[in-house]
Amino acid sequence: MRTNVVLDEKLVKEALQLSGIKTKRELIHQALIEFVKNKKRKNLLDLYGKIEFKKDYDYKSMRN
Repeated sequence: MRTNVVLDEKLVKEALQLSGIKTKRELIHQALIEFVKNKKRKNLLDLYGKIEFKKDYDYKSMRN
């Protein structure tokens, strides 16, 4: 999808330096990937405390 946006140049420059990415296009693509991963991780955290395991469930036996 092609789009035009106005970006904060100082922020873009800092992100390019920190990431080692060479182009703005690649930087934005990586930022979108990270954003989606982060949102999915947050959705998993919403499940905390809502899942109950059977009393006889032995998670340690599955590690072997």
